[in-house]
Amino acid sequence: MKKARIIYNPTSGREHVKKHLPYILETLEKAGYETSAHATTGEGCAGRAAVHAAEQAFDLVVAAGGDGTIHEVVNGIASMDNRPLLGLLPGGTTNDFARALHLPRNIEEACDTLVSGKRRAIDVGQIGERYFVNIAGAGTLTELTYEVPSKLKTMMGQMAYYVKGFEKLPRIKPTKVTIEYDGNTVEEEIMLFLVCNTNSVGGFEKLAPSAYLDDGKFDVIIVKKTNLADVVRLTGAAMRGEHLKDDRVMYIQASEICIEAEDDLQLNLDGEHGGTLQNSFINLHHHIDMMVPDQQHRILLADQEEEKRIEE
Repeated sequence: MKKARIIYNPTSGREHVKKHLPYILETLEKAGYETSAHATTGEGCAGRAAVHAAEQAFDLVVAAGGDGTIHEVVNGIASMDNRPLLGLLPGGTTNDFARALHLPRNIEEACDTLVSGKRRAIDVGQIGERYFVNIAGAGTLTELTYEVPSKLKTMMGQMAYYVKGFEKLPRIKPTKVTIEYDGNTVEEEIMLFLVCNTNSVGGFEKLAPSAYLDDGKFDVIIVKKTNLADVVRLTGAAMRGEHLKDDRVMYIQASEICIEAEDDLQLNLDGEHGGTLQNSFINLHHHIDMMVPDQQHRILLADQEEEKRIEE
């Protein structure tokens, strides 16, 4: 019999997953999985549980919680030789990665994806010994995502990020960086850079509109030196998906990108603190198999579309 391990955060998203745990277990058991669950107890717990599940040859590992939970689980299995199939049940505040996958917020519907969705190979980003599945970034603006207290996120949801963001705006300052990609070199003073694997970041669903999850490339967005008023204006443009038209925004696609900064920049990986910036971001093409909704979503079909063009 196949084995499934649910790794869930019992406190995320107003305890959304915890309340539905009996239903989740029953659904996977009916689908033929011998299923067990692990409740996380603090930072790093989900990652350690994922390593253990891979070592014990579990067939399916389900990350049930917010972006922090999926980030830890991916980091637990990404370096393993035998990586289990990955599932996701969204239960956090913003659920950026789940939104990019078009996973339903409703637990019952999300469980349907675990047992009857499509198995797809997705890309994973690597920087040093750390991995990310959705977004990596650095710069003053990105730091607010891990400065928001967990209690505030639970109470206010996504609004907590905007509250913290406006508090931080007066302290924004540029950093000089050197960026190398595909034989090109760019030197620029920037406010932030984002290395995107999907189009959904920080609640913005149109930030990287050309991103595919399985094309072997990152979509990199760089905001050049600008003033406070322009930051506010760019934020509004990003919500409408019009920010890439602005001459203060650089947009590139690359499978590997090196960024060196004059100042120490704190790295953000999938909304979690990732330490001090290292310079090489590498796209691990088709690195993890994942269960996704059984629908023709553009964000997941880069390889299939390419195959159709070749056949034609």
